Amino acid sequence: MSQSYCEAAPGDPVHASYHDTEYGFPAVEESVLFERLVLEINQAGLSWATILRKRDNFRAAYANFDVDTVAAFGAVDQARLLSDKGIIRNRKKIEAAIENARRVIGLRESAGGFHAWLEAHHPRPHEDWTKLFRQTFVFTGPLVVEEFLLSTGYLPGAHTARCPVFARIMGSNPPWLETGLNHEERD
Repeated sequence: MSQSYCEAAPGDPVHASYHDTEYGFPAVEESVLFERLVLEINQAGLSWATILRKRDNFRAAYANFDVDTVAAFGAVDQARLLSDKGIIRNRKKIEAAIENARRVIGLRESAGGFHAWLEAHHPRPHEDWTKLFRQTFVFTGPLVVEEFLLSTGYLPGAHTARCPVFARIMGSNPPWLETGLNHEERD
């Protein structure tokens, strides 16, 4: 994309709503954090527009990203997901979603939940986040981790300072703001 996301998304039928109301805003609810992780994993190798177009199908296929439900998925559910033309039918990505749901449940016990785990490890440089995610989850390479953290407010840079959404992001007190990093810094 030759334009920044902030230049391209406004008015776009696929990107506008996500850009204007979700991207970069702090997320705390377990199902929202889990959804973002699953969507970022599924985006690997594809365009974000493809994922956003299929988002409602993902929600239906993954039980509205209810972690307990997805963690209990078995072979029948996996076969159902592999045959669902409305989502990304990649066995490794489907297995990652199920396994990561189980790991989020583990975070409830070990850290007080997904959000508490993020807060306990914040702030840290992107490279350290990537190592931590790889120790905790599956299918979480550097780009998946970076986009997850940008989208949930843990890394700065989701919006340019010129973007009208930027002021709303600042007003929502994203976690990266507490670090003293400026909005243009990205590791």
